[in-house]
Amino acid sequence: MALSLLPEPLAKALTAYPDAEELRLRRGRPPGVVIAGREQTVNASSVSREALLHVLEKATGASIHAAAPAIRGGYISYRGLRIGVCGEAVYGGETMNGLRSFSSLAIRIPRGCAPDCMTLIEKLLRPAPTNVLIAAPPGVGKTSFLRELIRAAARSMRVAVIDERNELSACYTGEAQFDLGQSSDVLVGVPKGRAAMMLLRGMNPQIIAMDEITDEEDLRAVEQIAGCGVLLFAAAHGRDREDMLRRPLYRKLLTEGVFRELVTIRCLGGKRIYDRESLDG
Repeated sequence: MALSLLPEPLAKALTAYPDAEELRLRRGRPPGVVIAGREQTVNASSVSREALLHVLEKATGASIHAAAPAIRGGYISYRGLRIGVCGEAVYGGETMNGLRSFSSLAIRIPRGCAPDCMTLIEKLLRPAPTNVLIAAPPGVGKTSFLRELIRAAARSMRVAVIDERNELSACYTGEAQFDLGQSSDVLVGVPKGRAAMMLLRGMNPQIIAMDEITDEEDLRAVEQIAGCGVLLFAAAHGRDREDMLRRPLYRKLLTEGVFRELVTIRCLGGKRIYDRESLDG
């Protein structure tokens, strides 16, 4: 799917890297690929302005202008792919309206979990699921882990998914491109606080799942869900518990007692390592 967004010569050059986790396209430089967390340069022609625009046109349905609000946030989503965007900011007064003169794109390709991941997920759900927080640096696999956790839980429980950035489900015309299980319900594009109340009032969930807790509004959504007696799966940026405790937002998240289990993910020698830690007490 990622290759289908590229001009043919560029796609042909990158076909030789089926294990790529990211495709890196920088204007005026050869393309790069990230494999096992490390970037390497591809032996191909330099990426042109036209190539970058080609990717954005295809990913936005030939309407880059309509996608300006998403691009303003630094990325767009396309059927499960996150495409990071860099360029020059366009301002209207003091308000940033979008980007122009695009200079680089990062196409992140989601991957499934390793067997170690699936073994841990089964342990987290037995004998009964509890509130789980997943932490990892960007690009290490916390969204993939959360997606697999949702799918496994939805075999026997109703899971409502707050998919604000449309990365967990990759919904396209109302149908999830990623399998989130038989008993999952997905709300796309709604901020977490509002989405939490919509799902609690309308969908009678047993579990609510959300990706990327990043600000105070997200934290308030966590508190709302916990106060209603619904189980919670969530993800956040962080290397480990100590790293998260150094930041006020995550320190509050960890010390309020909402989450019972912390899963951290790290990459070592090209392999993802999954660690589980109890937050009780």
